[in-house]
Amino acid sequence: MATPAFDSSVLTRRGVLAAAASTLLLTACGQPGQRPDDRAVSSAAPGGQELVVGASLELTGKGAALGVLQQRALEITAESLNVSGFPVGNLRRTVRLEIRDNGSDPRLAARQATELTRRNGVHALVGGTLAETSMAIAGAAQELQVPFLSLGTGDGIVLPLAQRTYIYKLTPDAGDVARRMVQLIESQQVRRVALLAAAGLHGDSGVRAVRAALRAVGIELTRTTRLSATGRGFAVAAERAVASEPDGVIVWATAPDSGTAARELRRAGYRGPLFFDAGAVADDTLARPNAAAVEGAYAVHPACLAGSTLTTTTTAEMARRDFTFRYLQRYGSFTGFAPYASDALQLLTSAARMATSLDRGRLRAYLQTQVTEGIAGGYAFAPIRHGGMEPDSLGVYVVNRGSWTPWS
Repeated sequence: MATPAFDSSVLTRRGVLAAAASTLLLTACGQPGQRPDDRAVSSAAPGGQELVVGASLELTGKGAALGVLQQRALEITAESLNVSGFPVGNLRRTVRLEIRDNGSDPRLAARQATELTRRNGVHALVGGTLAETSMAIAGAAQELQVPFLSLGTGDGIVLPLAQRTYIYKLTPDAGDVARRMVQLIESQQVRRVALLAAAGLHGDSGVRAVRAALRAVGIELTRTTRLSATGRGFAVAAERAVASEPDGVIVWATAPDSGTAARELRRAGYRGPLFFDAGAVADDTLARPNAAAVEGAYAVHPACLAGSTLTTTTTAEMARRDFTFRYLQRYGSFTGFAPYASDALQLLTSAARMATSLDRGRLRAYLQTQVTEGIAGGYAFAPIRHGGMEPDSLGVYVVNRGSWTPWS
């Protein structure tokens, strides 16, 4: 069985929020001395020995480069948990996954969320690596009052909180990524930056965050160009960015668009540094067609990209090493993508242990007390904060000979 991927001893903002969460939970869930599950909404989810988790993932279509990796993470973690099960009250439970391919279609993702909840009786939902599919699932999950842990990259997924009480997000907030990226850009003495941003909600978040971060340090944004939602016609966007004569170019998009944009920028004659957000870190970005274009590119990404050494000793580091070993055993290579789905499953099992129940309302109440160090990074949920990953979990990496390596 894999070592649980949680270490609450890290003294950062997560430690402060842990104490705050304990206090706020009393206000959010009842009178002093009343457990949160005493007032939780009762669910129609099935009884028995299993925690049933429904996953709507992009296994085909535009989001498949990330969705398939999250499916693998879910399955590896579920198998590890099921070796001996996990305690919930006086029973030991196992995990059962109900995985669906949403084809990167938001309407299908919403329909799957409804069907998984009503027909399959899942206790919680996970998925949506695209912001659009996550938003669609979030709407259905909130209406049905089933906890949903989003793997999507978009700052509006959990907001406004009053209308997203059952929704949690694991990915980093765009503002945190942009601020770390701009610190890197400043250190490279880059003073003029062009931005290529994806179409849709992920790109929208990136544009707002990058503009604010650059403005705060006085770096000029020479041009903002949006990439086509179809994945085609990137050459025109690249040429416009290069025509603004930047010293550096930010590509704020998810794979496979990240690698394609890098190729088109090089074809347009750009030879300066490239800066990716975390969505670029997937097998596709380092694939042979992109290799020359992305060599030397930077990415801001959760710390799991650095891997684990044989001498790691903390609980989170050992769990990260164990996950990487299991992934390598099964798939032969591990490029360091952030296994948010693995953390989602661990967060759910931890909430079930604390709630001593698989009731959906109780799971929701105890999810918002989770202050943990996972495989991908750290999380500090509270009744007033449902995401995303903690800023101190982010690191900077550079493509060196076809692999991501820590930058210093």
